[in-house]
Amino acid sequence: MQLHQKYRRYNQQKDEYRDLWMLLLIGALYAAGIFLSNTFVNVYLWKQSEDFFVIANYHLASYVFQALSFIYAGKLSKRIDRMIILRIGILFLCLFFLFVLWIGELAAYYNFILGCLLGIGYGFFWLAYYVLTFEITEPDTRDWFNGISGTLTSFAGMIGPLLAGWMISKMTDDIGYTAIFIISLSLFIAAIIVSFFIIRKGSRGSFALAAVIEERKKNKNWQRILHAHFFQGLREGIYGFYITIWIFLVTNSELTLGIFNLFLSGLSIIFYFVALKWIKPALRKKAILFGGILLFASIFIIIFEMSLFWLIVYAIIIGIAFPILTVPYQSLTYDVIGRARMVSERRVEYIVVREIYLNLGRIASVAAFIFGMFLFPHDRIIPALLIIFGAGHAFIYFCVRNIFIGPTKKEKIALKEDFTDEKSR
Repeated sequence: MQLHQKYRRYNQQKDEYRDLWMLLLIGALYAAGIFLSNTFVNVYLWKQSEDFFVIANYHLASYVFQALSFIYAGKLSKRIDRMIILRIGILFLCLFFLFVLWIGELAAYYNFILGCLLGIGYGFFWLAYYVLTFEITEPDTRDWFNGISGTLTSFAGMIGPLLAGWMISKMTDDIGYTAIFIISLSLFIAAIIVSFFIIRKGSRGSFALAAVIEERKKNKNWQRILHAHFFQGLREGIYGFYITIWIFLVTNSELTLGIFNLFLSGLSIIFYFVALKWIKPALRKKAILFGGILLFASIFIIIFEMSLFWLIVYAIIIGIAFPILTVPYQSLTYDVIGRARMVSERRVEYIVVREIYLNLGRIASVAAFIFGMFLFPHDRIIPALLIIFGAGHAFIYFCVRNIFIGPTKKEKIALKEDFTDEKSR
């Protein structure tokens, strides 16, 4: 009997280990597809329209529908397998690139529809991916998982844009864009195939979104991490597109944009390993503060003078800063959720609410950009917005500094068994 239990435990650990690597592979294929093409979708739309409102509208639609899709995908995941949710997300990303290929030179005109397709794809994919990450990893493996995931993403971010920039620069007309969109489509199809190798996981209970939103009034850790994600979204909103277009405007070269990402992601690979090895739970908040300050300070390198040299310096700094902030911040987020009330039944809702706050920050940032462009001269309002919203990641520390994660060994056993802190509340 004891031998049989050991064999079952061994098989369970083997399945979990396999699922973990399969999930990392899906994330890597997704990142490769996105970094190969999505960086250049902004440039593609810009070259057709030369209008910041087109780019901003495209991203605003993406963020709005991403938030809505998270809610719907979360509700749907209570009734169907979350692997199906992940595949739906990837299918919408495939539709996005198929639509871009189909409409070609009319892409800028259909910017809102493109943003909607991208947002839906993001919402479904990331809902499933985050929930699977939460289920597959444990508190003592999350730093490792986030470090490896970040390394793979950075590698994709290093190779993808450089390869895409080289292809676009070597091919005439828009043939290079067509080629990279087709390659991205193939990578997403490969991710769907890999998803069939992950063991199906179910969820139970009703979709209690309102209860989890209300929980922030009782659980201060949950409230603080939600505020942190809103400030994170403030920076990501405008920085998600403007820096890319700015680099292209200064250099007029897709290849230079690829080189920029090469420096950025190359350093990120190194520092994800550094963060993985040296940033232990006791140092998480200090690392978040240091990374946030670096990210805020980096904008002052290029805000007054943009040149290839200063762009590379900027890429180096943010390449160092993002891993230092991201690895401990993601792990802290999952630890807070892992100790929340009724998380075993409502893990999906906690992920959804977190993403709502993140996308609200992004929407607010892009909306401010659009209104600012209407009301003020572009050369004055854009630098001001870059500085204001560039502080978003620096504010994360002030939201999370009072979060306390430190259960006893006895509580750790309870957490692994039940994923809830109700006994200790």
